[in-house]
Amino acid sequence: MRDNGRVTSATRQPETAAETLPPRLIATDLDGTLLRDDKSVSPRTVAALAAAEEAGIEVFFVTGRPARWMDVVSDHVHGHGLAICGNGAAVVDLHGGPGAHRFVKVRELARENALDAVRLLRDAAPGTVYAVEQTYGFYQEPAYPKLHMETPDSLVPAEEVLGPDHRAAAEPVLKILAYHPEIDPDAFLTLARLAIGDRANVTRSSPSALLEISGPGVSKASTLALCCAERGISHEQVVAFGDMPNDVEMLTWAGRSYAMGNAHPDVLAAASGRTVANNEDGVAIVIERLLTERP
Repeated sequence: MRDNGRVTSATRQPETAAETLPPRLIATDLDGTLLRDDKSVSPRTVAALAAAEEAGIEVFFVTGRPARWMDVVSDHVHGHGLAICGNGAAVVDLHGGPGAHRFVKVRELARENALDAVRLLRDAAPGTVYAVEQTYGFYQEPAYPKLHMETPDSLVPAEEVLGPDHRAAAEPVLKILAYHPEIDPDAFLTLARLAIGDRANVTRSSPSALLEISGPGVSKASTLALCCAERGISHEQVVAFGDMPNDVEMLTWAGRSYAMGNAHPDVLAAASGRTVANNEDGVAIVIERLLTERP
């Protein structure tokens, strides 16, 4: 295993109990974290993930991406085949490959809550435009910019998609995407959280003013906690990696956590340790060190 002196030890002092426990699960974000900027998984990272699984450490991809965008890592899910998608809104079995995934767990955003969030944020930030992410469908408003690598099922106001008469009314809503063309991204996040309150969970993972709105209490951390509880894994036995505000809860919850060298300031403050940037294989470097330190 290779070493890298730029990976810091945990910033919490003194050493926590979690740092003395052998890890049982690695939870890693994808974009800006595990993936390089060109969306590839480096050979070094592929080898580190395989070595972790071989050592009996489960690896969970925990991402804001929808399930249909998981082909970039579907070859690296190893034994369990599971990934947490949509910022915790779904646990997905990727063994079927692209287009054949199976939803194992869905934590939907109730339509009433979604409509409230859309209305409240429209009032608080005029000019906000929306897209609606469902388990299989994706709908966006006509003014919503082309931010994603797909064509929406239709261009329609969010209120219509979320209404009882829409053709996809029986399909669970995973999250609402809210975009503003002018507001600073962090200011938009703060404004939205104040406006929406406890009706939904609001976060962001994009460098633009694009927010992701999920059900109350739904986050990467809460869904990861459920998956760990099913496996008898405590939070002290989890090592987590991330780079953006939607990772903060997960990094705070995990026994050991690492902010990437390219991370948002809130992530740097939340994590117990730091590694180098995603383009420098920051996740792989930490995994290699953890495996070297195992008894």
